[in-house]
Amino acid sequence: MNSTKSLPSSLMVLSKLTTLKIDVEDYIATVTLARSDKRNAFDDEVIAELNKAFTQLGDSEVVRVIVLAAEGKAFCAGADLNWMRAMADYSREENLADANKLAQMLHTIYSCPKPTIAAIQGDVYAGGIGLVTACDIAIAVESANFCLSEVRLGLVPATISPYVIRAMGARTAHRYFLTAEVFDAIEAEKIGLIHQSVEPQNLEATVATIAKKLRNNSPNAVKECKQLLQYVAGQPIDNKLIEQTVAGIADIRASDEGKEGVQSFLQKRKPNWLS
Repeated sequence: MNSTKSLPSSLMVLSKLTTLKIDVEDYIATVTLARSDKRNAFDDEVIAELNKAFTQLGDSEVVRVIVLAAEGKAFCAGADLNWMRAMADYSREENLADANKLAQMLHTIYSCPKPTIAAIQGDVYAGGIGLVTACDIAIAVESANFCLSEVRLGLVPATISPYVIRAMGARTAHRYFLTAEVFDAIEAEKIGLIHQSVEPQNLEATVATIAKKLRNNSPNAVKECKQLLQYVAGQPIDNKLIEQTVAGIADIRASDEGKEGVQSFLQKRKPNWLS
């Protein structure tokens, strides 16, 4: 199932994945959910392979941007029904272990040192919204629908909640967590769940344009900026935070890429990471 035509030798281990397709071209990696017959719902195997893919790509020197895409009509329908049936007979200890795998996978995507883009070509339900909000940037087609449907099934969106609430805010989350209502991409953009909604024929080009902008930025600065965003969000603006941000800008200015970026700007030339 996997596409290996553009995988460098250092990433050929990812050619053995069965639920994902991986391509790398010009420093941009695309991870495609490839279970369209299951509406790209996740189970143990999908969770493990996403964790492996984002870990390997995040550590790779030939990757600067990662796009999370999907095949078929749905981006991700949440949990696979057969997987959910199996979980019905799990003990609490087994449920804890299972939920921890999902939580670790989401955190791997969220904390990936490379910038990530969710390219949403179809509907997103339940845990699939966790995948979207774990990414840095989310672009969706206007026809996509979204739903945090857990309470309909007697469940709660606990594992994905840290990422979803950061994206849409607590007040908005009260509505959509509790009602489990379906909303469209226009509303998703309005509440901050996604950054932009586009016509279906424009999704690929829009994502490609953003990916190229990310690729052209200083790799180290992007990595440090992600860490900055994750640390500062939600922190009180006190002396401790001010000291941390002062140290952060001082360190990046003194770094090799920081010096090169400023010098290349002043000298009106491309920085060496684009040469």
